[in-house]
Amino acid sequence: MQIVVLDGRTTNPGDISWEPLKELGKLTVYDDTPYELIRERAGAAEAVIMNRTIMDRAILKELPCLRFLGALATGYNTIDIAAAEELGITVCNVPLYCAETVAQHAFSLLLALCNRAEYYSETVRDGGWKRAEEESAFSPMFELSGKTLGIFGFGAIGSAVARLGLAFGMKVLLCSRTRKEAPAGCSWVSLRELFQKSDVVSIHCPLTEETRGLINSSLLSLMKPSAFLLNTSRGAVVAEADLAEALNTGRLAGAGMDVLSQEPPAPEHPLLSAKNCIITPHVAWSSREARQRLIGIVAENLRCFLAGVPQNVVKQKRDKGEKQYE
Repeated sequence: MQIVVLDGRTTNPGDISWEPLKELGKLTVYDDTPYELIRERAGAAEAVIMNRTIMDRAILKELPCLRFLGALATGYNTIDIAAAEELGITVCNVPLYCAETVAQHAFSLLLALCNRAEYYSETVRDGGWKRAEEESAFSPMFELSGKTLGIFGFGAIGSAVARLGLAFGMKVLLCSRTRKEAPAGCSWVSLRELFQKSDVVSIHCPLTEETRGLINSSLLSLMKPSAFLLNTSRGAVVAEADLAEALNTGRLAGAGMDVLSQEPPAPEHPLLSAKNCIITPHVAWSSREARQRLIGIVAENLRCFLAGVPQNVVKQKRDKGEKQYE
């Protein structure tokens, strides 16, 4: 079997092994593949592995040998699932590989907003100990204990974030497309209640047509002026111009974003100049441990497919008319 990895550099810049995939066939790995080179590089491949490469209907039709498309990610919004189904291509993702890593990063963004440790450290190194000490009195640290954490999307990552919130002594509110029994210390609420009552809102939902731009001025206006917004899911879930306006006008205290709707962002992207907005370059998932698990599960997805018992198969959603959030 010919296996092609189209954009392997983000998953494996060279510090971990592709061996689990090498065991399943002839493996070719490209660091990155421009859209116009996909056909040339993957035209003879039976299995294509990708992370953020666009796999739309037009390019899928140009890959006649393709039987298996493996996402090096949980998200699959760059893949035309309907077209893949029509063409008989099995698409598999990796739901559970980085929950603890992403949760840890979400809290690193939150703690950066709450404690400003990096700013104070840089100020001290620049000889500004006294200035930093004085500033701390006018911009005190934000204590998490006793505050309310709202989690939008309660899958594996949302669950991990809830555990961290509870460990910090926070009250935890949940809103998700589907509900299960809430853990001790957590309560289910509607989407509007989540934004109204939370001191911190952390987003962990998938990007769908329903959630695209869902976090807009209408929901942001419900938040406390002292509240923080965190997004480690997909950038397009947030109406970024609306968020920038809320930050710049003091309607919202701060935001921590690991994802943007355009990556990398254009120089004029509104959040790049927004007040008290911390942005990291879509790295929440990328601990070494998580990346090695990711490769192992992608290989297992392919192994199961070859054995005729595919796992983690992504299906086209057909319930578009169903109301998903309260």
